[in-house]
Amino acid sequence: MSGDPNSSVELTATLGQLGIPSVIVSREGRITWMNDAARGLFGDLIGEIALENTVVPEHAPVARREFERKLDGVPFTDYEVDVVTHDGRRVRALISSVPIPGDDPDRAVFAVAWLDQQQPRATEADLTPRQRQVLQLLAQGGSTEQIAAELHLSTETVRNHIRYVLKGLGAHSRLEAVVVARRLGLINDT
Repeated sequence: MSGDPNSSVELTATLGQLGIPSVIVSREGRITWMNDAARGLFGDLIGEIALENTVVPEHAPVARREFERKLDGVPFTDYEVDVVTHDGRRVRALISSVPIPGDDPDRAVFAVAWLDQQQPRATEADLTPRQRQVLQLLAQGGSTEQIAAELHLSTETVRNHIRYVLKGLGAHSRLEAVVVARRLGLINDT
């Protein structure tokens, strides 16, 4: 960018049209600019701390370290983290970021996120009747042993059903599977 202030305005307007989620982050870690793709993914987070509102807590140290490396002058970094979208989905993202030259504290780092294309999530039709029963019992707080006893199955069979349900729903935990299943209308809350 040249010293012409209009050139940065034209550049951000152009970047705003990218289909890849992109943000500019200040030296203190606040989002100061987002393109439409980023707003669609995360909601409008202008002024918010980027790591607190986008990256899952267990990956925040990686993202924080990479952000600090950029502030220390590392020319670019690529790294993977899981992010949480405005609707609560957890998505793997490859983040590519670069420091923005100059002294502007509001324009320290530019980052784009390539999202991992996930398998489509299961629907009720994708789950067997037994797997739907196991999912329903998980939603009621049942442990593996309790579900096995209620359905007259071995605990290993129940674990296998739970593994398939987690995979089919794209969930990383039983709790996440229940949340996703509720959102998809797969659980009867009676």
